Amino acid sequence: MDFLPINIDDMKKRGWNQCDFIFVTGDAYVDHSSFGAAILSRLLERYGYKVGIIAQPDWKNIESFKVLGEPRLGFLVNSGNIDSMVNHYTTFRKKRNTDAYSPGGKPNLRPDRAVTVYSNKIREAYKHIPIIIGGIEASLRRLNHYDYWSDSIKRSVLLDSGADILVYGMGEKSLIQIAEALDSGIPAGEITFINGTVYKTKDRERPFEPLFLPTFDEVSSSKEKYAESFKIQYENTDAISGKTLVEQYGTVYVVQNPPMETLTMDELDDVYDLEYMMDCHPSYKKDGGIPALKEIKFSITSVRGCFGGCNFCALNFHQGRIVQARSHDSILKEVETMKNDKEFKGYIHDVGGPTANFRIKACKKQEKFGACKDRECMTPVKCKNLQVDHSDYVNLLRKIRKVEGIKKVFVRSGIRYDYAIYDNSDEFMDELCKYHVSGQLRTAPEHVSDSVLKLMGKPSISTYNKFVKKFNDTSKKINKEQYIVPYFISSHPGSTLKDAIELAEYIRDMGHIPEQVQDFYPTPGTMSTCMYYTGINPLTKEKVHVPKDKEERRMQRALLQYNKKENYDIVLKALMKENRYDLIGYGPKALIKPRKN
Repeated sequence: MDFLPINIDDMKKRGWNQCDFIFVTGDAYVDHSSFGAAILSRLLERYGYKVGIIAQPDWKNIESFKVLGEPRLGFLVNSGNIDSMVNHYTTFRKKRNTDAYSPGGKPNLRPDRAVTVYSNKIREAYKHIPIIIGGIEASLRRLNHYDYWSDSIKRSVLLDSGADILVYGMGEKSLIQIAEALDSGIPAGEITFINGTVYKTKDRERPFEPLFLPTFDEVSSSKEKYAESFKIQYENTDAISGKTLVEQYGTVYVVQNPPMETLTMDELDDVYDLEYMMDCHPSYKKDGGIPALKEIKFSITSVRGCFGGCNFCALNFHQGRIVQARSHDSILKEVETMKNDKEFKGYIHDVGGPTANFRIKACKKQEKFGACKDRECMTPVKCKNLQVDHSDYVNLLRKIRKVEGIKKVFVRSGIRYDYAIYDNSDEFMDELCKYHVSGQLRTAPEHVSDSVLKLMGKPSISTYNKFVKKFNDTSKKINKEQYIVPYFISSHPGSTLKDAIELAEYIRDMGHIPEQVQDFYPTPGTMSTCMYYTGINPLTKEKVHVPKDKEERRMQRALLQYNKKENYDIVLKALMKENRYDLIGYGPKALIKPRKN
């Protein structure tokens, strides 16, 4: 077993004259099951295809896209594990200084809007070769979308990139079907029949039983039409109930086929049982490796999908709401492989996924009918059909703990505290506190205002407070000094300055100030971003306050860290604006002290 070819010499060592597919990615080449490019390239290899990797090519030099020659079947393109714009810019549109997915954390090794730039460069180098785009950047831009960085509505990335096919979602089944179609001689322009893909056509009659979205001209000129289009897209993200969606761009129609069916447990096991090197390419060692790998190298993905329903999260559009779990045997096999790594010290950093403590489908009905279009599983209140059961996850963690050589197994990918509270058994909480917390447990209440939490798709703060009490009581019972570290989001749609002050008071009463604060980041594919752009809740059509003013956003952020010296002036201004002079003083309830003069 070895890394896949990255140059002609590597191809010659394998006896290859030509690759079948060449994968162009915005990340450094990391052959690990947490990296999409590695999963898809190894899966293609399993099916007998020859795959080469061009990682972080110089997009200003066309020769960088020719280092492996012309592939027999096509180019595969993604931006990497993270959206290139999120990778490059903060919520205040300031350029970031590092890139965790590049050698040594070096920035600027991928372009803005990498999928589009790479695809256009490939088309310049090879006029007629099929180009298939996918990954998080393409998936969330598959149809019209609001682009925060240019503050505009953009077309489907399929059009701007000039690609032939867009694969959305996780992509394994769709990509294998595309590969087989290309290999059988079907032209890329005729591959219009695969679920989980988007294609373009001038034939309005080509899609089968479609739902027509508002046209691109309509969504570009009307926020109401944009919200209407988003609602239809949002309601058609499930593989069982989702319909074919069509969006018109002048004489061209962009067609989104229904989502691909989710992987079965056996299929998901196969994906993670592929022969990965579980490391970055040796060429990066001189630069100190890839920082992102260090974070996940000794973590285990146990599930995909999430029925949590957070509106600021793009999982609905990318992984979907149906939970898919790996088998215990597959995970234990990965643990044994992990133990053979010379850097492994006996500590597994995480066993989880989008939500660590979801290991089963939300309800029995999902197996036949898919996720509900008109309701969420957990918000604003728990659905009566929700299955709450941690027993499988608890048993999995117990098995991993018993493996010889394993010193500690942490749970760090985040748990749904409301799901934990709904469990009638204390078994999960007891074992979580006893075995799987490294002194601090990170949780995400996000806010405290009920009106804001409702728009976020999060439970009320009273539910979170119940979880905190239970965690503290359990930790005390087992004589462990452990703490909860909460995450909060400032300036989410619906959050007023009054709401931000309410959150600041909650933080004051917690007794410690959060070290990190997350400003709301409007990224494609989320309901919160739709609310940010339109000022409308797309599900109810109600108006929503959106803190877009730069000063108001600064105020809301500063209030979450009101004790910082550099935040004093902006916090004072915010409190005065809301006539909250009661919070300026020397008493225990004050946020800041008055000026000395």
